[in-house]
Amino acid sequence: MIQIVGIGGVAMGTLDGLAARVARDLRESCRVRTVGIDPEFAFDPTRGQYHSTAILRHLAGLAAGDRLLGVAAVDLYVPIFTFVYGEAQLGGPAALVSTHRLRPEFYGEAANGTVLAGRLLKESLHELGHTYGLRHCQDWSCPMATSTAIERLDWKGEHYCDACWGQLA
Repeated sequence: MIQIVGIGGVAMGTLDGLAARVARDLRESCRVRTVGIDPEFAFDPTRGQYHSTAILRHLAGLAAGDRLLGVAAVDLYVPIFTFVYGEAQLGGPAALVSTHRLRPEFYGEAANGTVLAGRLLKESLHELGHTYGLRHCQDWSCPMATSTAIERLDWKGEHYCDACWGQLA
């Protein structure tokens, strides 16, 4: 089972919609936790961002035998990058994504729930793929391809390529 938990004020409707799409794509049961997580313990006032690895460690401690996907509304970073869309434990129980830089309005565009939902699904499949042991894929249309810019994320499809799906099966 995959459990999804909101971090820092993500709307329940966003989490419910993501859970349905993840369950469909991964063919695995997916449930949204009703109690969210306050990420303030991971806030870095110098950067004005939240340390994703600290949140990921916290999630791993809550996984309790299931995969746990945290969906954050806050801006994430790791020290070697300006920002990250998400982070996961390779072969571990926890993954983390953020809606902060997935929102079209972050880039000066009009709010668009459909675009946000698609980006969130792709990034969630990417990070969850790492928890299943998948590494980055060379197929740019696969969710497991790296995304260092929003345009690369937008080019991805919403389903794993045959090679990655074969590794999952």
